[in-house]
Amino acid sequence: VIIANDLKPERQKATVANLHRLGVRNAVTCIFDGRKLGSQMRNSFDRILLDAPCSGLGVISRDPSVKVQRTIPDVLRCAHLQKELLVAAIDALNHKSKKGGGYMVYSTCSVAVAENEEVVNYLLSKRDVKLVDTGLDFGKPGFTRFEHKRFHPSLALTRRFYPHVHNMDGFYVAKIQKLSDSRKGEEDKKKEDASSNDVEGNEVEAKGEKSKAENNSKSNENKHKNSKKKKGKKRSEASTDEINAEEKVSKKRAKISYPTIKKQNQQKKKTNAKITKPRRMKVTGM
Repeated sequence: VIIANDLKPERQKATVANLHRLGVRNAVTCIFDGRKLGSQMRNSFDRILLDAPCSGLGVISRDPSVKVQRTIPDVLRCAHLQKELLVAAIDALNHKSKKGGGYMVYSTCSVAVAENEEVVNYLLSKRDVKLVDTGLDFGKPGFTRFEHKRFHPSLALTRRFYPHVHNMDGFYVAKIQKLSDSRKGEEDKKKEDASSNDVEGNEVEAKGEKSKAENNSKSNENKHKNSKKKKGKKRSEASTDEINAEEKVSKKRAKISYPTIKKQNQQKKKTNAKITKPRRMKVTGM
């Protein structure tokens, strides 16, 4: 059974008309957002063809108005949508299919690197997939480097088609094989989260040990301070006792009366010499 999905009902009218014209009876058409198929129809398809919406820069030779209508923001917006659709398509692909499934073809009618090699290189970094040979013997190999950008070497297996070289619209084709359901981005995040949790646990343990050490050091400091205070109190008490004893001794010394010692020089200052009166001069008459 072939399931043909498109977001716009106007485009599905042309798809239904072509199915009737070709007599296809094993096809089912639906109108659904392809970005949600990966979560609602996981591992449901053997093979997928994703003709992603693009800027249409490959059909300029047939429709020159594209040069005027498309801008750089339009290209970037299309590239973002293509990445979402490509990841969802890989999630909906069944790599364990017994019918030799697990393959997907990604194609655009654009020659812009942002819509082709960059989108496929993004998928290689998000899902467990690999690029395989397209089986086309014409076309130019995809870019593995463009200006300052570097892509996975396996992108050389993709094919580019140019209007001036291959006499057809500009086109890009890549054939992708799904290897497993693992998601590289989520696994890396889980590993990072686990490592961060381990680091946080180690940090918590280290913090606990530091807090214990700090508490022990604080308790030791408090004990040391208390011992110093006790020693200071004892010393102060001893010093006060000494001061009191000295004061008592000084008071006792003040109460004791010592005999006064008189110096010999300070005793009686008496001399044995007699006090003589001055003699009178006799006056004799002439």
